[in-house]
Amino acid sequence: MPTITCTRCGLARDQMSFRPFQNDLGRRAFEEICAVCWSEWLKTQQQLINHYGLNVREQKSKDFLFQQMEQFLFAAKS
Repeated sequence: MPTITCTRCGLARDQMSFRPFQNDLGRRAFEEICAVCWSEWLKTQQQLINHYGLNVREQKSKDFLFQQMEQFLFAAKS
């Protein structure tokens, strides 16, 4: 598995094994986010789905999760 320098954590780690979505955000996540940070996002995503009772088949739920994912993975850390 290729090693990348992760945008989120700043460490050189293994890249994700697959591109999670076939859109620009999925491409960006695949190219810039390590497998460890992606795993952390998946746990957070599940918490959001459970907390808000999201139906991931609904477009507004998908849009909400994409927005949260972008903020979680790419927001500048202080």
